[in-house]
Amino acid sequence: MPSDECIKISAKLGTNVESVLQAVIKRIPPPKVHRKNPLRALVFDSTFDQYRGVIANVALFDGVVSKGDKIVSAHTQKTYEVNEVGVLNPNEQPTHKLYAGQVGYLIAGMKDVTEAQIGDTLYLHKRPVEPLPGFKSAKPMVFAGMYPVDQSEYNNLKSAIEKLTLNDSSVTVHRDSSLALGAGWRLGFLGLLHMEVFNQRLEQEYNASVILTTPTVPYKAVLSSAKLIKEYREKEITIINPAQFPDKSKVTEYLEPIVLGTIITPDEYTGKIIMLCQARRAVQKNMMYIDQNRIMLKYLFPLNEIVVDFYDSLKSLSSGYASFDYEDAGYQTAELVKLDILLNGNIVEELVTVVHKDKAYAAGKAICERLKDSLPRQLFEIAIQAALGSKIIARETVKAYRKNVLAKCYGGDITRKMKLLKRQTEGKKKLRKVGNVEVPKDAFIKVLKTQI
Repeated sequence: MPSDECIKISAKLGTNVESVLQAVIKRIPPPKVHRKNPLRALVFDSTFDQYRGVIANVALFDGVVSKGDKIVSAHTQKTYEVNEVGVLNPNEQPTHKLYAGQVGYLIAGMKDVTEAQIGDTLYLHKRPVEPLPGFKSAKPMVFAGMYPVDQSEYNNLKSAIEKLTLNDSSVTVHRDSSLALGAGWRLGFLGLLHMEVFNQRLEQEYNASVILTTPTVPYKAVLSSAKLIKEYREKEITIINPAQFPDKSKVTEYLEPIVLGTIITPDEYTGKIIMLCQARRAVQKNMMYIDQNRIMLKYLFPLNEIVVDFYDSLKSLSSGYASFDYEDAGYQTAELVKLDILLNGNIVEELVTVVHKDKAYAAGKAICERLKDSLPRQLFEIAIQAALGSKIIARETVKAYRKNVLAKCYGGDITRKMKLLKRQTEGKKKLRKVGNVEVPKDAFIKVLKTQI
């Protein structure tokens, strides 16, 4: 911008603010609209009011809308009667009509913010128009299990989640339950930041303390037989919960979501960042200098590789200077496997994860080690195993408590000692068959809880 066109203002003191508003009117051209055409309005925001329902903020591109008109949503095809229209000035100010070129609000008896999706087009009943381009319905990309720390808090947390989702239509909520963590929900978010903000709002606004499990991503599986396609009613199924991951014999291929990531970093950290990206199975698409010292890297990442701790690793490698942004880039085929965790031969459903074949051993070993540190010792030995199908790939053992049965032997023959030790071993073996491993809640929290 040329220096002579700059307006000297002070927002702190309120100096010259009027001239900015005049410059907006003078320099920014008015919208090109047609008031005689049928109504075409874009929904760009929506909020929920417990007395009036959904308040949709709209920008009118064509036509006129007034109180009493019947309007239709291009996305949901539902019909509504307009109860109130008005302008934002900046508070809501009711008017008789809204004309093309104006921005305002509209109340039409919508009960849920999912009915007023951002980017949707509204038009008059029986006068359909071409919807405005670019609308995509919000699609959750990151899923996590959410459970109350104490089950007595379940109803409070339920009402808190319901109130938060009233104003956030992009969060998907499904009831879920776990033997170890009790009743809870599986929530879908647009991304990691969205999940973080939602969790913080629960804690700050509703004083709710929750257990949030490690985030997972939605995988897809292409079914192999006609019988299975008939059973699931579609050829390509989406898997949100890792415990429901289908066996390799049932599918022709697995698909995982990928994202196009953009990293901007000072050039001295480039080597370390490239190594980090390669370790996360990323494919380089572009690399260019944006000025003398900074580089922009573009990579295709599998979403599950960046969903837990990639951002933290990137920040620590670059001393906090690198920035990271990503956008959805569809799905690609991948060699995925279901990693089961077994305690004395019994699968623990809450710890089942989906990993890439090349990373299965490292992931299994890490979970086994964390469980070994978290589980309390029993009177019998506990075998913690990571398995791919029937193949065990990692194992840790929690040793049993042992009574010193040789304490009373202060001499005598070695066979006497061997007999006592053998009897103890047989007792432990019998205990191991009948004894159940109860995984305490705090052990699950240590293994599952993400460090947000």
